[in-house]
Amino acid sequence: MRSVAESDVAPAASAKVSLQDGEATIALGGTWNLKGSVWPKSATTLHEVESAGGITRIRCVGQDLGTWDSSLLLFLSEVDTWCQAHQTALDLKGLPEGVDSLIALAKAVPEAETKSRGGRHVSFLYQVGTWAIGQAGALIAAAAFIGDGVLSIRRIITGKGKVDWRLFWLTLQESGAQALPIVGLISFLTGLILAFVASVQLRQFGAGIYVANLVAVAMAREMGAIMTGVIMAGRTGAAFAAQIGSMKVSEELDALDTLAISPMDFLVSPRVVALFLMMPLLGFYADLMGVAGGAVVGLGVLHISLVQYWNQTVGSMGLEDIITGVVKAGVFGVIVALTGCQRGMNCQNNAAAVGNAATSAVVLAITWIVISDAIIDVILEVLKL
Repeated sequence: MRSVAESDVAPAASAKVSLQDGEATIALGGTWNLKGSVWPKSATTLHEVESAGGITRIRCVGQDLGTWDSSLLLFLSEVDTWCQAHQTALDLKGLPEGVDSLIALAKAVPEAETKSRGGRHVSFLYQVGTWAIGQAGALIAAAAFIGDGVLSIRRIITGKGKVDWRLFWLTLQESGAQALPIVGLISFLTGLILAFVASVQLRQFGAGIYVANLVAVAMAREMGAIMTGVIMAGRTGAAFAAQIGSMKVSEELDALDTLAISPMDFLVSPRVVALFLMMPLLGFYADLMGVAGGAVVGLGVLHISLVQYWNQTVGSMGLEDIITGVVKAGVFGVIVALTGCQRGMNCQNNAAAVGNAATSAVVLAITWIVISDAIIDVILEVLKL
């Protein structure tokens, strides 16, 4: 900003309006200071301009302008807003160097999304319609992304796609061995809770031994795969979205496109395949840990012998139950990987968007895990499996 040596008594800020041939000239003078002076109000100055009528151009000059700060910029910003609303040209060339660029920079900053919209009433039907249009667009984008993923897998199988195999093995490790502790802990506690809740009711009928049946079937068909999917959505799906989103912010995705390398082949497909391969193994591991958690309650609370508990578990859980859980886990793995990668690829180029992408990836993955689980159960019921 301009800095001029001030006298002992700085002249007060002023804004004098002169009119000539449809043009208004605002002569700015004195010291404009937020703390030490009172500057003219833009509303008063603009009212004087508006009362003249027929003004098509406003020119601001500052020949007698002393020191100034943001108060001058605020005044000029309000004048600029008035000119835009009244379709009036604004000329700032008569002001000190840098003022016009600061005003342009202030206009370039987008309005915050959380800013009040002036209390404008929006009807309920309009909100529903906007939401429906948004959801339809999201479904179309998701379908297009899935289609690109299928084409990418085909290119990789035929040897035409460029794949980062180091990323594939790293994802196998991160979504496999490194995920065992948290998956095991949550699954163990899930089986323990199921057994404890069931024991409270079954003991009233002297059927406490059937706790083993309930835990085995519930973990094998439903809870093992679902809990593994939820854990991996929060642990791995969010990581995928954050990693790819950060690469987009740093323009690494654009660099891949420049090198004629498909981001789908190089970044997305290895993650999808790795999670698809590891999730069934994690789901089966979750089943075992859930049965172990139920055994703790069976042996410690219901005083069932280990042999009895094992016989009840094996007798109630068939191969079809295990296969159902393993298949569901594989489907959930694809869902977690696709949602995480898709949110990362579609995020905006700023840090806040990366966080939003990670959050939405987790929410969307869990939602589709539950939906797909219900669809699979309905299909199995129709097929009597």
